[in-house]
Amino acid sequence: SLNGSVVITPNYFNDSGERAWLLQSPSVDSVQHLDTNQRSGGVSCIGAVFIVVNAALGAGLLNFPAAFNMAGGVTAGVMLQMFMLIFIISGLVTLGYCSQVSNESTYQEVVRATCGKVTGVLCEVAIAIYTFGTCIAFFIVIGDQLDCLVAAVAHKADSTVSEYWYTDRKFTIVVTAVLVILPLSIPKEIGFQKYASALSVMGTWYVTIVVIIKYIWPDKEVMPGFISPSSASWTAVFNAMPTICFGFQCHVSCVPVFNSMSRKGIKPWGVVVTLSMIICLFVYTGTGVCGYLTFGSSVSQDVLMSYPPNDIAVAIARAFIVICVVTSYPILHFCGRAVVEGLWLRFQGEQVEVCVRREQRRRILQTLVWFVVTLVLALFTPDIGRVISLIGGLAACFIFVFPVCLLSLILLLFVYSWHGLVVFSVVMVTIGAFIFGLTTTNSIYQDITS
Repeated sequence: SLNGSVVITPNYFNDSGERAWLLQSPSVDSVQHLDTNQRSGGVSCIGAVFIVVNAALGAGLLNFPAAFNMAGGVTAGVMLQMFMLIFIISGLVTLGYCSQVSNESTYQEVVRATCGKVTGVLCEVAIAIYTFGTCIAFFIVIGDQLDCLVAAVAHKADSTVSEYWYTDRKFTIVVTAVLVILPLSIPKEIGFQKYASALSVMGTWYVTIVVIIKYIWPDKEVMPGFISPSSASWTAVFNAMPTICFGFQCHVSCVPVFNSMSRKGIKPWGVVVTLSMIICLFVYTGTGVCGYLTFGSSVSQDVLMSYPPNDIAVAIARAFIVICVVTSYPILHFCGRAVVEGLWLRFQGEQVEVCVRREQRRRILQTLVWFVVTLVLALFTPDIGRVISLIGGLAACFIFVFPVCLLSLILLLFVYSWHGLVVFSVVMVTIGAFIFGLTTTNSIYQDITS
């Protein structure tokens, strides 16, 4: 859970009767619980909107113009986002419902309680891999932006050439990681990170505003490449899927947000996630469309890398992105570390009392191993696009596969035809598995051939 404690969830759902109990309407036997959920001191709906937006917006924003280029133009990119938004919002609402009726507070616990032990373990492994890959992407973003900031301070036109060892990309990444990110990642609690949420959201909005303004009033030295009027093929559209899934994937973080709301209900939660995803849609669309139209096919995987290093407005955007990534890494690492901890405890069969005494030693060891491995991989990974193409396919599982498994169980209450339920479940899970398999295979193939 997000408070750093480890919760061992018993398997309540060993037969169909108990699972049917879970899926009963909350209004039947849980009226008193719903009343108590409207508690004071919780997060308001407006506050929840900002937290969800902050969970979604991040380093993936920089890759959207390149994703539009891979999709085959503005029309294909925008239509793909609109199509995805339907499943993203429905998945978030489903997670809120299942969290309410199962009384679980994290994504993996909801899946484990609702779908059983095997699916829960698969979900935990997927979360661990996803957060691990995202942490690698964060280090790459830090290196990209610090390169340009150093070049701007040194009044250099090329940010890829370093004259001194202390301005070298690998050195700046290591220094920032060791002095800032590692101390923020070791603590058991991450409550202090809430103060950086507002600054992080404002930073991503500022990046979008800069990209839009630079499209309206472009620099004279910027020469856009080819701008495709339409997608070359329907398969090209799927090339943008990893970035879009990576950008909108906030499902893992949103279950704790739902449980922290002062009005813990499905209707207010539906309003929260709808408003949040609309805000994200405008931010991602503005960045993707204007960034792609500014540079065309020559746009970099990180759109800020396409701008001149000496541009002051863009330099401020880079500083905001660095702050956003530095404060986001400990949160993603915390989620991954909690999953690894839970898997380890269940594998060892240790009791909670024993685990508490050894918790500090395990936490420090897990943090150091996670930190060192992600840092080393980031130092030798060429660009953020390689990482996003791999973990973006995994993000599709959090958007399609696991929420659809939950939704299928919910539909047992309303669908009397098992045939219709089976067809719906198979279709949706197949879409998620297809996106995951296609994008991951394509990413590995591109890495091998290049």
